[in-house]
Amino acid sequence: MTRLRTLLLVLAALIVAVPLSAQAPGRVSAIEVQGNQRIEADTIRSYMLVQPGGTADPDTLDRSLRALFATGLFRDVTIRQDGSRVIVNVVENPIVNRIGFEGNRRITSDVLREVVQLRPRGVFTPAAAQTDRQRILEIYARRGRFGATVEPKIIELDQNRVDVVFEINEGEVALVARINFVGNNDFSDSRLKEVIATREQAWYRILSSTDTYDPDRLNFDRELLRRFYLRQGYADVQITGATAELAPDRSGFFLTYTIDEGPRYRIGDVQVVSSLRGLDPTSVRNDIPVSVGNWYDGDAVDRADTQLTDLLAARGFPFANVEPRVVRNREARTVDLTFDISEGPRAYVERIEISGNTRTQDRVIRREFRLAEGDPLVTQQVRRSRERIRALGFFSDVQVNSTPGNAPDRVILNTQVTERATGEFTLGGGYSTDAGFLADIGLRERNLLGTGIDARTNLTLAQKRSQVDISVTDPQFLERNLVAGADIFLVQRNLQSTSGYNERRAGFAVRMGYEINEHLRQSWSYTLVDRDLYDVDPNASRFIQEQSGSTLLSQVSTTVTYDRRDSRIEPRDGYVARAGTDLAGLGGDVYYVRLRGDGQYYIPFERLLGDPDYVLVLAVGGGWLLPYNGGDSRIVDRFFLGGENLRGFALGGAGPRDISTNDALGGQVLWTSSAEFRFPLPLPSELGFIGRAFVDVGGNYGLPDSVNDSGCPSTVPNCVRDDASPRVGVGVGVSWRSPIGLINIDLAQAVVKKSYDETQVFRLGFGTRF
Repeated sequence: MTRLRTLLLVLAALIVAVPLSAQAPGRVSAIEVQGNQRIEADTIRSYMLVQPGGTADPDTLDRSLRALFATGLFRDVTIRQDGSRVIVNVVENPIVNRIGFEGNRRITSDVLREVVQLRPRGVFTPAAAQTDRQRILEIYARRGRFGATVEPKIIELDQNRVDVVFEINEGEVALVARINFVGNNDFSDSRLKEVIATREQAWYRILSSTDTYDPDRLNFDRELLRRFYLRQGYADVQITGATAELAPDRSGFFLTYTIDEGPRYRIGDVQVVSSLRGLDPTSVRNDIPVSVGNWYDGDAVDRADTQLTDLLAARGFPFANVEPRVVRNREARTVDLTFDISEGPRAYVERIEISGNTRTQDRVIRREFRLAEGDPLVTQQVRRSRERIRALGFFSDVQVNSTPGNAPDRVILNTQVTERATGEFTLGGGYSTDAGFLADIGLRERNLLGTGIDARTNLTLAQKRSQVDISVTDPQFLERNLVAGADIFLVQRNLQSTSGYNERRAGFAVRMGYEINEHLRQSWSYTLVDRDLYDVDPNASRFIQEQSGSTLLSQVSTTVTYDRRDSRIEPRDGYVARAGTDLAGLGGDVYYVRLRGDGQYYIPFERLLGDPDYVLVLAVGGGWLLPYNGGDSRIVDRFFLGGENLRGFALGGAGPRDISTNDALGGQVLWTSSAEFRFPLPLPSELGFIGRAFVDVGGNYGLPDSVNDSGCPSTVPNCVRDDASPRVGVGVGVSWRSPIGLINIDLAQAVVKKSYDETQVFRLGFGTRF
């Protein structure tokens, strides 16, 4: 027993002598952080996997080290054990004091600051600087500068701060040096180059970016090529490749488009099938603008789909769905079309939401919608609403999308617009045959205070015509389908070379108009003008001298317009017709009724000749002046023929004339007709040149009874010439959509004329705005 008691005492002493670490090897008693300046020690400990009371095996320490590096806060981190303690030594990454850019001329520093991720007072890391370097290179590459270089420079400051300066060498723009096509058998390279948006580099494209390589534009070009071939009947076309190869010196790109044209198809059969109750498919067959035997046209099928949907909506089927099906017969090379009409899902507009209009008032946008809350959701009306909003000209982009509403049959129309500048200050100069040298200055705001009101003032000073006018127009007066406006004007014309006098007009006009439907509109106006015929040449015709002095015109006018053109700016298809009446005599001292009308019909030749710029324009016009209340017409109210309305003849060069003084007297009846064929010139299309060949025919006659041969001088009996026979002028011309406006140059020959007519071979009309 004594020996056993002694052994137990020895064991107890050994247990007491063993340290705690030997009892629990690897246990962490504390974590000490060293070297930190800005970051709290507790924050650093929170990133670590090792914690006091836990174990500190090599794997856990290694993972804690990687976790601290992953925070991006530290330039260097070391972890070591000192007994039961873990010592963490950190070197913090510096703080960014300032970010600068040097060498950037083409892209502003403000734009580059939005691109980089480093920010002042943020943590700097070499990896972030390299990422920002790559971002800057990418933005330069999108602008065609693939030779740009960027080098981030670090300037160390006190308190562990740094300035980051990106030194930039922008390099030259890498333009598109050459465009190639592979697989195009039926269309030449030059024709396909006109189809795509990308252009080869040329000296005259200094104001354009179309010759700059853009990967997004390359994909857009593929779609343009595909749609072009579909319009020409190639239903199986595939654009199998579009590659860009950078020259070894990085100065330019070589683009190659690979095309699999496939066969060309004609329309074999066109059918309409319908599951709509109450609709006879044969009743809409003739309304489909696709004819059997014509070449297949993918765009024409889309237009037929849209047109048929609109027609069904107008007939009381707002939810009709039209699905065109195409069946190819490759052996016969024909395409059979079937338009399948079915009942689409019923949906109603729950509400219309508008966003993005930081300046334009909501009501200006809402009034352009062709449908309102609670109406059936008709695709045609949504599309037309979007077109009308875009036509305002207040927005660079308009998107109308539908999202589900609070019920399965309810939708919300979300309208997203992007505002654009609507104010214009114009300053220009030029020359025209009718006005001579001229200068023009104008100020216009098309969206005054976001209300949609158009206000402008303009001053034109010219050798033969000067004008100042102030105009205000409200397109939705009193929030109704009513256009209202007012004008104040002063016009001076020098007509000494035409009829031996000068003319001054000063007055005002008030206007009102309304739309009867989408294509038909009517306008009314009242005009009060003081006209002064002065500085009459002493040798001018007696019939002009007798009218020297002032007259007061009080006139009410109305005009009806029916417009079915595809575009009001550059029409290529459709027609427009106008008819109007002027009634003078509601006050004032001039009494007449004037009837007037004109129209144009546009015939496209794109399908036949393969270019949208081939267009035939047929135009007619006329007027008839009828004095009443015992008065005669005055020269300032009559019609004149020549110049713009009859090329080959001078202004007022054809029509009634006093041959003893060679003064144009004007006629009470005017009619004109013209056939003009417009065609592209063998020049790059972006230069904006269009060729024209034309034939103009017109007549001007009808003098009042007071103008007769009894007033002729004895030396020239029968001096009054008033012949109703037509005059004809033929010629060619060039129109240039220049950066300073439209310039028209015409060379015309009067082939049918009278001996006393005044002709004009060369005619120049110069745009006045730039």
